[in-house]
Amino acid sequence: MIVRPFRLAGLVVLALLSFSGMAAALPTKRPTSGDTRVAIETSVGTIIVAVDQKRAPRTSANFLTYVDDGRFDGVTFYRAARRKAAPSLGLIQGGIDSDARRSLPPVVHEPTTQTGIRHLDATLSMARPNRPNSAMGNFFITVGPTPTMDARPGYIGYAAFGHVVAGMDVVKKILAVPTCCGTGPMRGQMIVKPIVIHHAKRLDGKAKPTGGVKLVDRQPAEADKVRIRQRPLDRTATPNMFRAAGGPGFSSTPFHGRKRRRH
Repeated sequence: MIVRPFRLAGLVVLALLSFSGMAAALPTKRPTSGDTRVAIETSVGTIIVAVDQKRAPRTSANFLTYVDDGRFDGVTFYRAARRKAAPSLGLIQGGIDSDARRSLPPVVHEPTTQTGIRHLDATLSMARPNRPNSAMGNFFITVGPTPTMDARPGYIGYAAFGHVVAGMDVVKKILAVPTCCGTGPMRGQMIVKPIVIHHAKRLDGKAKPTGGVKLVDRQPAEADKVRIRQRPLDRTATPNMFRAAGGPGFSSTPFHGRKRRRH
């Protein structure tokens, strides 16, 4: 049987698509040396991220501990922040939310000026209150470059520590889900039906659990009742954030308990 070159190429593409079915997408970027891949399995598909242990060792170690301990199993993506003039761009945020049972001590801040990891499209970064060395178990993924989240003189920015290598279509799907509620600068950004993170696991290297209690089967409805946010994006520090595109400003006020309200 003679297989024509174009047909062979088509078969190869189909094979690749099948192989990456768990993420429902071909890799966005290839992981590099020093990266550890993590599969985040959600109720709408799998996202694979590469954590840069070489350039952001402390932030990466913190994230991997949450993964290895199973602290992300059963939590949700609860926020989808879209730009008003370009709703296909923005960020999604997830993690332990305000669940103190899952939390680890805050991690030392590693600014982008130190790591060299900038907030580009598909960047994985830590959410935090509006103070340094306060990030814990909440993270976000960007859709589109967000350079105003990088550190600069007088502003520490956010700790980017990796990027999505597969499953950006899942990220974009989450960004597009219906939102409502919230108060202040987060008004309208809370996902109506939070996307469950069923399981997060390493794809490279050996897991190093701390031996802490593994919490599973947390119901999303419980997480919906009261939310205390570690918020990316600081309106005062980044006054032009998203506004060039006509989008909303954001705030990262530290740990305010806010009830989820419909407006």
